[in-house]
Amino acid sequence: MGAVKEEAVVRSNVRKAMKARERANMAIFFGPAFLIVSFFFVVPVIVDIAISFTDLGRELRITEITTKNYDRAFTGDRQLPGVIARTVFYVGATLLIFNTTFGLVLALATTAIPKTSGTFFRAVWLLPRMSPSVVYAILWIWSIHGGDTSLVNQILKNLFGSEKPIDLIQLEPMWVIIFANGFIGASFAMIILTSAIRSIPEHLYHAARCDGAGSLAVTWHITLAHLRWPLTYIFIWQTLSLLTSFEYILLITGGGPFRATTVYAIFIFQRAFGSAGQYAYGAALAFFLIVPGVILALLLWRVSKMGTLLQKPRIEVQ
Repeated sequence: MGAVKEEAVVRSNVRKAMKARERANMAIFFGPAFLIVSFFFVVPVIVDIAISFTDLGRELRITEITTKNYDRAFTGDRQLPGVIARTVFYVGATLLIFNTTFGLVLALATTAIPKTSGTFFRAVWLLPRMSPSVVYAILWIWSIHGGDTSLVNQILKNLFGSEKPIDLIQLEPMWVIIFANGFIGASFAMIILTSAIRSIPEHLYHAARCDGAGSLAVTWHITLAHLRWPLTYIFIWQTLSLLTSFEYILLITGGGPFRATTVYAIFIFQRAFGSAGQYAYGAALAFFLIVPGVILALLLWRVSKMGTLLQKPRIEVQ
Protein backbone atom coordinates (compact mmCIF):
# COMPACT_ATOMS: atom_id res chain seq x y z
CA MET A 1 0.00 0.00 0.00
CA GLY A 2 2.84 2.37 0.82
CA ALA A 3 4.39 1.84 -2.61
CA VAL A 4 1.06 2.55 -4.30
CA LYS A 5 0.59 5.79 -2.36
CA GLU A 6 4.14 6.82 -3.08
CA GLU A 7 3.62 6.16 -6.79
CA ALA A 8 0.40 8.20 -6.75
CA VAL A 9 2.20 11.11 -5.09
CA VAL A 10 4.96 10.95 -7.70
CA ARG A 11 2.41 10.98 -10.52
CA SER A 12 0.61 13.93 -8.94
CA ASN A 13 3.87 15.85 -8.64
CA VAL A 14 4.72 15.07 -12.25
CA ARG A 15 1.32 16.33 -13.41
CA LYS A 16 1.76 19.52 -11.39
CA ALA A 17 5.21 20.04 -12.81
CA MET A 18 3.90 19.53 -16.35
CA LYS A 19 1.08 22.02 -15.79
CA ALA A 20 3.51 24.53 -14.36
CA ARG A 21 5.76 24.08 -17.38
CA GLU A 22 2.78 24.56 -19.72
CA ARG A 23 1.87 27.81 -17.94
CA ALA A 24 5.46 28.98 -18.15
CA ASN A 25 5.64 28.17 -21.86
CA MET A 26 2.34 29.93 -22.43
CA ALA A 27 3.62 33.02 -20.62
CA ILE A 28 6.84 32.99 -22.64
CA PHE A 29 5.12 32.62 -25.99
CA PHE A 30 1.95 34.65 -25.46
CA GLY A 31 3.23 37.17 -22.90
CA PRO A 32 4.96 39.52 -25.38
CA ALA A 33 2.00 39.42 -27.78
CA PHE A 34 -0.41 40.12 -24.91
CA LEU A 35 1.66 43.11 -23.76
CA ILE A 36 1.92 44.53 -27.29
CA VAL A 37 -1.81 44.17 -27.96
CA SER A 38 -2.67 45.69 -24.58
CA PHE A 39 -0.30 48.65 -24.97
CA PHE A 40 -1.04 49.52 -28.58
CA PHE A 41 -4.74 48.56 -28.82
CA VAL A 42 -6.47 48.32 -25.43
CA VAL A 43 -4.79 51.25 -23.68
CA PRO A 44 -5.44 53.73 -26.54
CA VAL A 45 -9.14 52.78 -26.52
CA ILE A 46 -9.34 53.42 -22.77
CA VAL A 47 -7.52 56.75 -23.14
CA ASP A 48 -9.83 57.74 -26.02
CA ILE A 49 -12.95 57.00 -23.97
CA ALA A 50 -11.58 58.96 -21.01
CA ILE A 51 -10.73 62.00 -23.16
CA SER A 52 -14.15 61.92 -24.86
CA PHE A 53 -15.83 62.77 -21.53
CA THR A 54 -13.72 65.92 -21.03
CA ASP A 55 -13.37 69.34 -22.68
CA LEU A 56 -9.75 68.83 -23.71
CA GLY A 57 -8.74 71.22 -26.45
CA ARG A 58 -5.75 72.90 -28.00
CA GLU A 59 -4.74 74.34 -24.62
CA LEU A 60 -4.35 70.78 -23.29
CA ARG A 61 -6.35 71.64 -20.17
CA ILE A 62 -9.29 69.74 -18.71
CA THR A 63 -11.75 71.88 -16.77
CA GLU A 64 -14.81 69.63 -16.59
CA ILE A 65 -16.13 66.12 -17.05
CA THR A 66 -19.00 66.30 -19.49
CA THR A 67 -21.11 64.46 -22.07
CA LYS A 68 -21.41 67.50 -24.35
CA ASN A 69 -19.25 65.87 -27.01
CA TYR A 70 -21.70 63.00 -27.40
CA ASP A 71 -24.67 65.36 -27.36
CA ARG A 72 -23.02 67.34 -30.15
CA ALA A 73 -22.31 64.19 -32.17
CA PHE A 74 -25.93 63.02 -31.91
CA THR A 75 -27.76 66.32 -32.40
CA GLY A 76 -25.47 69.29 -33.01
CA ASP A 77 -23.18 68.42 -35.90
CA ARG A 78 -25.08 68.89 -39.16
CA GLN A 79 -22.16 67.68 -41.28
CA LEU A 80 -22.10 64.24 -39.71
CA PRO A 81 -24.96 62.60 -41.71
CA GLY A 82 -23.34 63.59 -44.99
CA VAL A 83 -19.97 62.33 -43.81
CA ILE A 84 -21.46 58.95 -42.84
CA ALA A 85 -23.20 58.63 -46.23
CA ARG A 86 -19.97 59.38 -48.09
CA THR A 87 -18.11 56.89 -45.92
CA VAL A 88 -20.59 54.10 -46.69
CA PHE A 89 -20.32 54.78 -50.43
CA TYR A 90 -16.51 55.03 -50.33
CA VAL A 91 -16.05 51.82 -48.34
CA GLY A 92 -18.62 49.85 -50.34
CA ALA A 93 -17.39 50.91 -53.79
CA THR A 94 -13.69 50.47 -52.98
CA LEU A 95 -14.26 47.13 -51.30
CA LEU A 96 -16.51 45.54 -53.92
CA ILE A 97 -14.91 46.92 -57.07
CA PHE A 98 -11.22 46.84 -56.21
CA ASN A 99 -10.19 45.34 -52.87
CA THR A 100 -12.10 42.11 -53.44
CA THR A 101 -13.23 41.72 -57.06
CA PHE A 102 -10.27 43.27 -58.86
CA GLY A 103 -7.82 41.58 -56.48
CA LEU A 104 -9.47 38.25 -57.32
CA VAL A 105 -9.18 38.98 -61.05
CA LEU A 106 -5.48 39.80 -60.66
CA ALA A 107 -4.87 36.58 -58.71
CA LEU A 108 -6.70 34.44 -61.28
CA ALA A 109 -4.95 36.14 -64.19
CA THR A 110 -1.42 35.94 -62.77
CA THR A 111 -1.78 32.28 -61.83
CA ALA A 112 -3.20 31.33 -65.23
CA ILE A 113 -0.12 32.56 -67.13
CA PRO A 114 3.40 31.09 -66.85
CA LYS A 115 4.82 31.31 -63.34
CA THR A 116 7.71 33.64 -64.20
CA SER A 117 5.45 36.11 -66.01
CA GLY A 118 2.91 36.01 -63.20
CA THR A 119 5.56 36.66 -60.57
CA PHE A 120 6.93 39.60 -62.55
CA PHE A 121 3.46 41.12 -63.00
CA ARG A 122 2.68 40.80 -59.28
CA ALA A 123 6.01 42.40 -58.38
CA VAL A 124 5.26 45.36 -60.66
CA TRP A 125 1.76 45.72 -59.20
CA LEU A 126 3.23 45.81 -55.68
CA LEU A 127 5.48 48.79 -56.46
CA PRO A 128 2.86 51.42 -55.39
CA ARG A 129 2.39 49.68 -52.05
CA MET A 130 6.15 49.56 -51.47
CA SER A 131 6.68 53.20 -52.45
CA PRO A 132 6.19 56.07 -49.96
CA SER A 133 2.61 57.30 -49.67
CA VAL A 134 3.61 60.84 -50.59
CA VAL A 135 5.22 59.67 -53.84
CA TYR A 136 2.13 57.63 -54.74
CA ALA A 137 -0.14 60.62 -54.03
CA ILE A 138 2.05 63.00 -56.07
CA LEU A 139 1.89 60.63 -59.06
CA TRP A 140 -1.92 60.62 -58.86
CA ILE A 141 -2.07 64.41 -58.60
CA TRP A 142 0.30 64.77 -61.56
CA SER A 143 -1.77 62.33 -63.60
CA ILE A 144 -5.19 63.92 -63.09
CA HIS A 145 -4.73 67.62 -62.28
CA GLY A 146 -6.52 70.16 -64.45
CA GLY A 147 -3.47 71.52 -66.30
CA ASP A 148 -2.38 70.76 -69.85
CA THR A 149 0.63 68.80 -68.57
CA SER A 150 -1.35 66.14 -66.68
CA LEU A 151 -1.15 62.58 -67.97
CA VAL A 152 -4.91 62.33 -68.53
CA ASN A 153 -5.10 65.58 -70.49
CA GLN A 154 -2.06 64.65 -72.57
CA ILE A 155 -3.74 61.37 -73.52
CA LEU A 156 -7.02 63.11 -74.34
CA LYS A 157 -5.23 65.70 -76.46
CA ASN A 158 -2.88 63.40 -78.38
CA LEU A 159 -5.21 60.44 -78.91
CA PHE A 160 -8.64 62.05 -79.10
CA GLY A 161 -7.83 65.61 -80.12
CA SER A 162 -9.48 67.16 -77.07
CA GLU A 163 -8.34 70.75 -76.54
CA LYS A 164 -10.23 71.38 -73.31
CA PRO A 165 -8.37 70.04 -70.25
CA ILE A 166 -10.36 68.39 -67.49
CA ASP A 167 -9.73 68.31 -63.75
CA LEU A 168 -10.85 64.98 -62.35
CA ILE A 169 -10.26 66.11 -58.77
CA GLN A 170 -12.93 68.77 -59.29
CA LEU A 171 -15.25 66.69 -61.46
CA GLU A 172 -15.18 63.27 -59.73
CA PRO A 173 -13.23 63.58 -56.49
CA MET A 174 -14.84 60.58 -54.81
CA TRP A 175 -14.02 58.24 -57.68
CA VAL A 176 -10.45 59.55 -57.68
CA ILE A 177 -9.89 58.43 -54.10
CA ILE A 178 -11.75 55.17 -54.75
CA PHE A 179 -9.38 54.38 -57.62
CA ALA A 180 -6.31 55.55 -55.68
CA ASN A 181 -7.13 53.41 -52.65
CA GLY A 182 -8.42 50.56 -54.79
CA PHE A 183 -5.20 50.02 -56.70
CA ILE A 184 -3.32 49.75 -53.41
CA GLY A 185 -5.95 47.51 -51.79
CA ALA A 186 -6.15 45.16 -54.77
CA SER A 187 -2.50 44.19 -54.32
CA PHE A 188 -3.25 42.87 -50.83
CA ALA A 189 -6.03 40.61 -52.10
CA MET A 190 -3.88 39.58 -55.06
CA ILE A 191 -1.10 38.23 -52.81
CA ILE A 192 -3.44 36.44 -50.38
CA LEU A 193 -5.53 34.84 -53.12
CA THR A 194 -2.49 33.89 -55.22
CA SER A 195 -1.12 31.98 -52.26
CA ALA A 196 -4.49 30.30 -51.73
CA ILE A 197 -4.73 29.30 -55.41
CA ARG A 198 -1.21 27.86 -55.37
CA SER A 199 -2.16 25.69 -52.39
CA ILE A 200 -5.06 23.97 -54.20
CA PRO A 201 -4.07 20.34 -54.95
CA GLU A 202 -3.14 19.87 -58.60
CA HIS A 203 -4.91 16.52 -58.88
CA LEU A 204 -8.29 18.29 -58.61
CA TYR A 205 -7.56 20.21 -61.79
CA HIS A 206 -6.33 17.09 -63.57
CA ALA A 207 -9.44 15.15 -62.55
CA ALA A 208 -11.74 17.96 -63.71
CA ARG A 209 -10.07 18.20 -67.10
CA CYS A 210 -10.24 14.43 -67.51
CA ASP A 211 -13.98 14.70 -66.92
CA GLY A 212 -14.20 17.25 -69.74
CA ALA A 213 -14.55 20.43 -67.69
CA GLY A 214 -13.60 23.66 -69.47
CA SER A 215 -11.61 26.56 -68.11
CA LEU A 216 -14.64 28.42 -66.76
CA ALA A 217 -16.02 25.31 -65.08
CA VAL A 218 -12.66 24.55 -63.48
CA THR A 219 -12.37 28.12 -62.23
CA TRP A 220 -15.90 28.17 -60.84
CA HIS A 221 -16.14 24.71 -59.27
CA ILE A 222 -12.56 24.25 -58.08
CA THR A 223 -10.64 27.52 -57.78
CA LEU A 224 -13.41 29.77 -56.47
CA ALA A 225 -14.80 26.99 -54.28
CA HIS A 226 -11.46 26.86 -52.45
CA LEU A 227 -11.26 30.65 -52.02
CA ARG A 228 -14.23 31.06 -49.71
CA TRP A 229 -12.23 31.56 -46.53
CA PRO A 230 -9.49 33.77 -48.03
CA LEU A 231 -12.15 35.97 -49.64
CA THR A 232 -14.03 36.20 -46.35
CA TYR A 233 -10.87 37.19 -44.50
CA ILE A 234 -10.05 39.83 -47.13
CA PHE A 235 -13.60 41.20 -46.99
CA ILE A 236 -13.52 41.57 -43.20
CA TRP A 237 -9.99 42.96 -43.03
CA GLN A 238 -10.40 45.45 -45.86
CA THR A 239 -13.76 46.68 -44.57
CA LEU A 240 -12.24 47.59 -41.20
CA SER A 241 -9.16 49.03 -42.90
CA LEU A 242 -11.17 51.30 -45.20
CA LEU A 243 -13.28 52.58 -42.31
CA THR A 244 -10.17 53.93 -40.59
CA SER A 245 -8.00 54.92 -43.57
CA PHE A 246 -7.63 58.51 -44.71
CA GLU A 247 -3.96 58.76 -45.65
CA TYR A 248 -4.33 58.96 -49.44
CA ILE A 249 -7.47 61.07 -49.19
CA LEU A 250 -5.59 63.63 -47.10
CA LEU A 251 -2.65 63.68 -49.49
CA ILE A 252 -4.60 63.78 -52.79
CA THR A 253 -7.72 65.84 -52.08
CA GLY A 254 -7.43 66.96 -48.46
CA GLY A 255 -11.07 65.98 -47.97
CA GLY A 256 -12.23 68.41 -50.66
CA PRO A 257 -13.28 69.96 -52.83
CA PHE A 258 -16.01 71.38 -50.60
CA ARG A 259 -15.86 68.27 -48.33
CA ALA A 260 -16.78 66.00 -51.25
CA THR A 261 -14.21 63.41 -50.08
CA THR A 262 -14.46 63.98 -46.35
CA VAL A 263 -15.13 60.49 -45.02
CA TYR A 264 -15.52 59.67 -41.34
CA ALA A 265 -11.85 59.01 -40.56
CA ILE A 266 -10.62 62.26 -42.09
CA PHE A 267 -13.54 64.11 -40.46
CA ILE A 268 -12.26 62.95 -37.08
CA PHE A 269 -8.75 64.08 -37.99
CA GLN A 270 -9.98 67.52 -39.06
CA ARG A 271 -12.06 67.99 -35.92
CA ALA A 272 -9.31 66.88 -33.55
CA PHE A 273 -6.17 68.26 -35.21
CA GLY A 274 -7.52 70.93 -37.55
CA SER A 275 -7.83 74.62 -36.84
CA ALA A 276 -10.39 74.02 -34.07
CA GLY A 277 -8.21 71.62 -32.09
CA GLN A 278 -11.20 69.86 -30.54
CA TYR A 279 -9.39 66.85 -29.11
CA ALA A 280 -12.23 65.72 -26.86
CA TYR A 281 -14.83 65.93 -29.62
CA GLY A 282 -12.50 64.04 -31.95
CA ALA A 283 -12.11 61.36 -29.28
CA ALA A 284 -15.91 61.05 -29.01
CA LEU A 285 -16.20 60.67 -32.78
CA ALA A 286 -13.41 58.06 -32.73
CA PHE A 287 -15.34 56.11 -30.10
CA PHE A 288 -18.21 55.75 -32.59
CA LEU A 289 -15.70 54.29 -35.02
CA ILE A 290 -14.27 51.82 -32.51
CA VAL A 291 -17.55 50.33 -31.30
CA PRO A 292 -19.17 49.81 -34.74
CA GLY A 293 -15.85 48.42 -35.97
CA VAL A 294 -15.84 45.77 -33.27
CA ILE A 295 -19.53 44.97 -33.81
CA LEU A 296 -19.06 44.77 -37.57
CA ALA A 297 -16.05 42.48 -37.21
CA LEU A 298 -17.96 40.12 -34.90
CA LEU A 299 -21.02 40.21 -37.15
CA LEU A 300 -19.03 39.40 -40.28
CA TRP A 301 -17.19 36.69 -38.36
CA ARG A 302 -20.50 35.13 -37.33
CA VAL A 303 -22.23 35.47 -40.71
CA SER A 304 -19.28 34.08 -42.65
CA LYS A 305 -18.83 31.24 -40.09
CA MET A 306 -15.10 31.91 -39.83
CA GLY A 307 -15.11 30.10 -36.48
CA THR A 308 -15.32 26.78 -38.29
CA LEU A 309 -11.72 27.30 -39.37
CA LEU A 310 -10.64 27.04 -35.74
CA GLN A 311 -12.44 23.77 -35.02
CA LYS A 312 -10.50 20.63 -34.35
CA PRO A 313 -10.25 18.29 -37.36
CA ARG A 314 -12.75 15.44 -37.41
CA ILE A 315 -10.05 12.95 -38.34
CA GLU A 316 -6.58 12.51 -36.97
CA VAL A 317 -3.96 13.30 -39.59
CA GLN A 318 -0.68 11.51 -39.10
